[in-house]
Amino acid sequence: MLENEQNATIAILALEDGRLFYGRPFGAVEALRNGRRGEVVFATSMTGYQEICTDPSYRGQMVVLTYPLIGNYGVAAEDVESRRPWLSALIVREYCDDYSNWRATESLDAYLRRCGIPGLCDLDTRALTRHLRTHGTLRGVIQAYAPGEEPDTAALVAAARRVRTVTDLDVVAEVSQDHLEPWVSATVPADAPRVLLIDTGFKQNIARCLSERGMQVFVAPHNVNLDLIHEIAPDGILLSNGPGDPECVADLVELTRTLVWREHIPLMGICLGHQILGLAAGARTSRLPFGHHGANHPVRELRTGVVTVTSQNHNFQVDAATLPASSGFYVSHLNLSDGSVEGLAHEELPVFSVQYHPEAAPGPEDNRALFDRFAALVRDTSGKRPEVAMMG
Repeated sequence: MLENEQNATIAILALEDGRLFYGRPFGAVEALRNGRRGEVVFATSMTGYQEICTDPSYRGQMVVLTYPLIGNYGVAAEDVESRRPWLSALIVREYCDDYSNWRATESLDAYLRRCGIPGLCDLDTRALTRHLRTHGTLRGVIQAYAPGEEPDTAALVAAARRVRTVTDLDVVAEVSQDHLEPWVSATVPADAPRVLLIDTGFKQNIARCLSERGMQVFVAPHNVNLDLIHEIAPDGILLSNGPGDPECVADLVELTRTLVWREHIPLMGICLGHQILGLAAGARTSRLPFGHHGANHPVRELRTGVVTVTSQNHNFQVDAATLPASSGFYVSHLNLSDGSVEGLAHEELPVFSVQYHPEAAPGPEDNRALFDRFAALVRDTSGKRPEVAMMG
């Protein structure tokens, strides 16, 4: 039984455009007494709610899950993708507290309560998702009320209109670790190639995928500088996923320009890392109406025509028309649903990026071969990096 079932506490999600949705709180209910704020987005994955909760890319956002039954397989310690859950709130249609999974150690309700993350269930997520798809990502506030307490819905809507967006927040600094450390893997030899994973909100499965391909992984904070990179002397660099607006990490964009055109280090970007690479190449970025969040997005690689189903979680995109031809970069992948850019690559340098998540978790494993490609670039170019003139 949920903690709040006996006292029949209700909660209201108020959106900035005045739309109201009523439900029942679970998880860290007390966090809703003073209201929980954030942008409201929807995710279409049928499974993987634990990985979604612990994906740092959701920092500052309240996530609506479109699959109607959530919680039925509980929470397993080995399925987390970060050191803690990062989303502001989890919104579901039907919450199942009676979980069944031999790997699970606790319920989703208990996990969220322990981590201070509120949930909202018994809400019409279909209507909410359709509203967001029509009107785009909206700011919202969730407030819990005790029995007999009269909600002030006008005040809630006004509060929703004051919510700061992820563009206004330094969300990357919040989710990034603050020190350099190795990713420990017993199967990787000490003389294996080194990859520096720059943490702007990385998912742990990225490090696992690199380790599985014989790479030593060192995780660096988002504000890593060139001197530290020289000290580590990596054979390759991976720009990770993460939350927020890529234009808010201008220092990392400038560092990426240096790494690509002066240091000539093999480089791969994922999600936010892809957008950072696009900015470093001279392109512009813009916000999508409601973002891509789910595990069923079809993407075509343009030069081969190969289509794969991808896992995605992002709110911004690289604008193809702004990519300078003089940069040597070209658009390598496109989203088949809306035509947005899903990948970049350089004609000469060992540098490429994808907007989607090849590590998935949750999602299909169709694109794990991209890590094979990156590992091959790291091995092939180590010690023989080409001289290329710095753009601009």
